[in-house]
Amino acid sequence: MKKLFLFVLLTTLILTGAAAQAAAELTFNFTRQSGAASNQFAVWIENSQGQFVKTLYATRYTANGGWERRATSIPVWVKKSNLSGMTSAQVDAVTGATPRAGALTYTWDGTNSSGAPVSAGDYVIFLEGTLRWENQVLYSAPVRLGQGASVPQVKVEYSSDPMPERVMIEDVRVRTLR
Repeated sequence: MKKLFLFVLLTTLILTGAAAQAAAELTFNFTRQSGAASNQFAVWIENSQGQFVKTLYATRYTANGGWERRATSIPVWVKKSNLSGMTSAQVDAVTGATPRAGALTYTWDGTNSSGAPVSAGDYVIFLEGTLRWENQVLYSAPVRLGQGASVPQVKVEYSSDPMPERVMIEDVRVRTLR
């Protein structure tokens, strides 16, 4: 009986700890576009004063020098993240190949780029996409840590009217988890 109780207690603590680590998540539908100068995106966190906190994901092409060859490739993230000042190890830690089409989810664990926990308060989660050449989209949503679960309103801004390419990133949703 004691062993069962300890097992249940330990399992509960592990699951509760794992759940407590997730602070917010961003989910969207991604449809790969054919042709050049598309399919680039980044997801990152800033504090309420607009200071960069952490990159959750950035496409490898841009992060590995594509931003120098094509200045229109996720330019807001490139500037905010100070990509030019990152070491190759820092870049490798946040990048990946362009994913397959489908529903994608990126989770923030409530830490900064050094891995230290951030304080409770107001943050913003961003998703920037290069739809085609200079056609950009920027999604943002407020994230309030320490206030419990919520589903904030997601704001979207397009740099132009790239009607055919808008399908690249759709149905963006954000949830604050703690």
